[in-house]
Amino acid sequence: MRICVTGGTGFTGAALVTRLLDLGHEVVSLDKKPGIMAGELEANGARLVTGSVTDPDAVKNCVEGAEVVMHLAAAFRELNVPNSVYFDANVNGTRIVFEAALKAGSRKLVYCSTQGVHGHIENPPGDEESPIAPADYYQQTKYEGESVCHEYSDRGVEYTILRPTAIYGPGDPERFAMIFRRAKKGFFPMFGRGVTYYHPVYIDNLVDAFVLAMAPGVGSGEAYIIADDEYFRIEDLVRKVGKAIDVDVKVPHFPIWPLIIAGHVFEKVCKPFGITPPIFPRRVDWFRQVRAFRIDKAKRDLGYDPKIGIDEGLRRTGEWYKANNII
Repeated sequence: MRICVTGGTGFTGAALVTRLLDLGHEVVSLDKKPGIMAGELEANGARLVTGSVTDPDAVKNCVEGAEVVMHLAAAFRELNVPNSVYFDANVNGTRIVFEAALKAGSRKLVYCSTQGVHGHIENPPGDEESPIAPADYYQQTKYEGESVCHEYSDRGVEYTILRPTAIYGPGDPERFAMIFRRAKKGFFPMFGRGVTYYHPVYIDNLVDAFVLAMAPGVGSGEAYIIADDEYFRIEDLVRKVGKAIDVDVKVPHFPIWPLIIAGHVFEKVCKPFGITPPIFPRRVDWFRQVRAFRIDKAKRDLGYDPKIGIDEGLRRTGEWYKANNII
């Protein structure tokens, strides 16, 4: 089967492309820049196209002949850019991908959204019915991208929406790297009480969900939280990271409000100069926004069963970070 993956050389996309190739599929990837796995993906048989989902011609070229389209490309953690960058990629880009899929006669489109559309979970655990309350423009535009899915459903394009929680695993040079680096020092400052819940999803578990969702009729027209079985207090997670790399981590606690104020000040001061602030509100949110979900719906409808637990996942991730001199 021919499958198009947008964002196919990023962390999640590369893992998905690798799995699809292993399953014997023909894969075409569209990404605005080659990721660190690009050479390996090409060597394994993927066709990689450099281009943006905001370019209708590039999208048409990649989607042509694809039975399934996996739409992962998005503007994410782009600092010092206008909001239009997020809207163009995450909303207009999604519409361009759907239009190309419609014209190409693709059977199904799987859209990668985010848990962030639900914002802070007041009464954990949440689920797909939790209030929609995006906390930033990225999350807002990802939810607007979901609305595009609904538009094209009326035009005959089958879709399934996946809302991953915090993705981690080998191949990720950024997301959990900060936690590992701090834990490796044996000292991890915790702002606040450290009881905020955080819900990870190991990369292989998430890829399982994508593969399940591409089946015809499975999860059609529905959105699913995709996460591991367990969520954790952030202090407990930090200690597990330390254990994964054989470090006994000390976790002193500090008040969070000075950090919140500093995040807003640094963001405002640095923005006019195009400088990435050392700390900003989205990073501070890690200490205070609750992320904890039930995954019953994905288990029931998709047959989703996260097989890699936190201890094994962190061990594999730590080994990859060490092997690649990231920690």
